[in-house]
Amino acid sequence: MSIFEQYLRDNHERFDRYLATYFQVDASHPDVDRYLYGPLSRYSANGGKRHRPLICLLACEAVGGDPELALSSAAAIENFHTAALIHDDIADEAQLRRGKPCLHITEGEGLAINAGDLALSLVNGTVVNDPLLDDHTKVRVVQELVAMTTRTVEGQALDIGWARDGRFDLGVNDYLEMARHKTAYYSGGVPLAVGAIVGGGADREVEALRSFGMRTGLAFQIQDDLLNLVGDKDALGKDYRGDITEGKRTLMAVHALQNSADAPELQGILRAHTSDQALLDRAVAIMEAAGSLAYAHEFAVREVAEAKSDLTSQLADSEPRALLLSMADFFISRVS
Repeated sequence: MSIFEQYLRDNHERFDRYLATYFQVDASHPDVDRYLYGPLSRYSANGGKRHRPLICLLACEAVGGDPELALSSAAAIENFHTAALIHDDIADEAQLRRGKPCLHITEGEGLAINAGDLALSLVNGTVVNDPLLDDHTKVRVVQELVAMTTRTVEGQALDIGWARDGRFDLGVNDYLEMARHKTAYYSGGVPLAVGAIVGGGADREVEALRSFGMRTGLAFQIQDDLLNLVGDKDALGKDYRGDITEGKRTLMAVHALQNSADAPELQGILRAHTSDQALLDRAVAIMEAAGSLAYAHEFAVREVAEAKSDLTSQLADSEPRALLLSMADFFISRVS
């Protein structure tokens, strides 16, 4: 187990307890808890590894700050992640999230959308209402969160729109732009930049951590896409090979469509939105034969190596920096 994985295991339960306080509301009517806070709290509690909020705390510490001051910012980022997953699952018509039925499956689409909206409302509010932060810091953090939200929604629009419109005129750079927006901002770049801002880091430290987070966040998305195709089905806890069913333009799909003699067949499978296991297997076989799986993995490995080299040269040696460097390796070696 890497030191970053151990850090996640040692700290996620404490953060979970803090995050849960945002759902313990004395509502004016008991059914508000039944239909809103209760379902959202249970969904949030099934929170995965919590890497986004915990790396926010690490970044704060890496620039010499007190990570306790970054808790509200970390919660804001995790609440955004919760909202994004709820709405993403509805858009993708997904069935499972982290091994359990999606919120729109258990509560219905209307209540799930509403719960996702509440999680979004908690993003900026958690920071604005934090009595430990001065007003200048609050404004800087909220500006980051607003930009993060906008960039992520832009990336999601590309991801969904390309699949809806049957777009096959896309290249690798198109995928990279979409993935940076959809994932890298909120899974790496902004959590690290915000943590550094709260920690009082110099501008060069904030930007060094942001750049590191953007590059490793991109690698995280590429690995996520690879796992959807060739990962451990049981360990993933979500719709296995669902990216093919949804016709997603992943890096592997885009690369294979440009480099495989069987591109017309792959295009047909992606257009069909099929769940037929034989066809899903065939799509993966086409990508593998085209070298697309290896290409994607090597791209992610290269991004991580360059990001680690840059951070090492720009940020002083410390335990938090070592944990962040370990995080980068974990992003491309994880199996779920």
